[in-house]
Amino acid sequence: MIKLLKNLRPFWISISIISILVFLQAISELYLPNLMSDIVDTGIVNGDTNYILRIGGMMLLVALAAGVFTITASYMTAKTAVAFGKVLRNKVFSRVESYSLQEFNKIGTASLITRTTNDINQMQNVVLIILRMMIYAPLMFIGGVIMSIQKDARLAMILVVALPVLILLIFAVMKKGIPLFKAMQKKLDKVNLVFREGLTGIRVIRAFNRTGHESARFDEASLDLTQTGIQVNRLMAVMMPVMFLIINLVTIAVVWFGGHRIDSGAMQVGDLMAFIQYIMRIMFSLMMLSMMFVFLPRASASAVRINEVLDMHPEIVDPENPLTSSGITGRVEFRNVSFVYPGAEEPALKNISFAAGPGETTAIIGSTGSGKTTLVSMIPRFYEAASGTVLVDGIPVSEMSQEYLRSKIGFVPQKTSLFTGSVLENIRFGKDDATEEEVAHAAGIAQATDFIMERGGYDSLITQGGTNVSGGQKQRLSIARALVRKPEIYIFDDSFSALDFKTDARLRRAMKSETAASTVIIVSQRVGSILNADRIIVLDKGEICGIGKHKELLGICGVYREIVSSQLSEEELA
Repeated sequence: MIKLLKNLRPFWISISIISILVFLQAISELYLPNLMSDIVDTGIVNGDTNYILRIGGMMLLVALAAGVFTITASYMTAKTAVAFGKVLRNKVFSRVESYSLQEFNKIGTASLITRTTNDINQMQNVVLIILRMMIYAPLMFIGGVIMSIQKDARLAMILVVALPVLILLIFAVMKKGIPLFKAMQKKLDKVNLVFREGLTGIRVIRAFNRTGHESARFDEASLDLTQTGIQVNRLMAVMMPVMFLIINLVTIAVVWFGGHRIDSGAMQVGDLMAFIQYIMRIMFSLMMLSMMFVFLPRASASAVRINEVLDMHPEIVDPENPLTSSGITGRVEFRNVSFVYPGAEEPALKNISFAAGPGETTAIIGSTGSGKTTLVSMIPRFYEAASGTVLVDGIPVSEMSQEYLRSKIGFVPQKTSLFTGSVLENIRFGKDDATEEEVAHAAGIAQATDFIMERGGYDSLITQGGTNVSGGQKQRLSIARALVRKPEIYIFDDSFSALDFKTDARLRRAMKSETAASTVIIVSQRVGSILNADRIIVLDKGEICGIGKHKELLGICGVYREIVSSQLSEEELA
């Protein structure tokens, strides 16, 4: 947690002012019982009204000053804590944005969301408590002890018995509380995971009539979190009454023994009243510290989780001296490339070698799980090759900066992603400075103009995840987003699967001239979509079992012939 608290350095001026204000607040509050003691022992005993009014006025001024210090310190503390939370959120988000797909898989999306929200809120809350109580509570404790000893050292011996009991209670709660708070954060991850899956998969859940099953899953995860929360709250519920019981017993002891001290003439009434006030301040300062220790275990558990995100370095990083290509080409080459997913027994890709140049269309086909998406994901360096080399323009992709490499690529993923905003903003996601004419041109080639106009034009809104457009419309918008970029390399990962054959044919005809100077790589399940490709790569269990044109592969590649015969009739094959 100390590592995260170092992010408070930019706010050292605010923290210094808060410290001074809290110090003045504590001194003011410690001075008040002393003034009250003077009023009783001098003013009331002697019947000196002027003295009472003068000291009473001083008490009022001190109380007002303490109020001003408290309000100002509270405002500045809240502002600093919120700013600290903002810094942490920005750092976590920036770190997550730099992750490769492998790091995402290690932590999980649901856990990343929890860490960015709930865990950072816990840290924000603990900073709020530390800035308010870390200085105030120790000052009140030390000041209270000194002032109580000053009033009556013998009576202050009661603290020797009471304080160890309170301190032991606080440490016992901490020891039991830390594991529970850690467990709570993990169980909160589980609740978020189930809830997120329930929302994103609502159509599938309803289609298979599994609403009851999902409700039971959520109830189970929620109940697990609730039971741990109840354990924590029971712990807190026991601690607070016990602390109040000890405080009240100490007060009774002070009144009892203090009465005897007054009776013997060793102590005055005003001093006893002030002594009780100081004892109460000592006890309440310990209660504040205990509350801080209640929050610290949970914040500590959250800090560990946040540090896991910040300390996880991406496996895919830019080289110190990145290379750039001379001129615009877009040539892609794989040289004996293999790739293994972490924890997998078998490689997803084995000894992949081929080249694709500008003006050519390279198609990749194969059965489900043959490694098609993994292969094209290695071109923009979403994954790093286990062995071999992926080259773009003759330069290994590992020797280019990721930004430069990806600026050369227009990528249309298998799973289409649209963002909340207008149609115009979604297409411009491929090129920030694209003009409206460029956007309209890309949409026209992607065969998206008609449905865009039917929806109300380019300013019509797309909801989160594109849930208010069909699958085919999402694919066309995603294709338009790649086309508006005018890249050197186009990668279409099964990006035409939701299109009807008529729209597919029109789109490909329109794209032919647009992508004529670029390298086009298409992953497709439809044989009809790749018949005219310059090169067809057939994958089987992560290996290339055939490369060539359609007619060549029919004669030399059994896997390709099986795929073709499952989709085309004998007349079409002929």
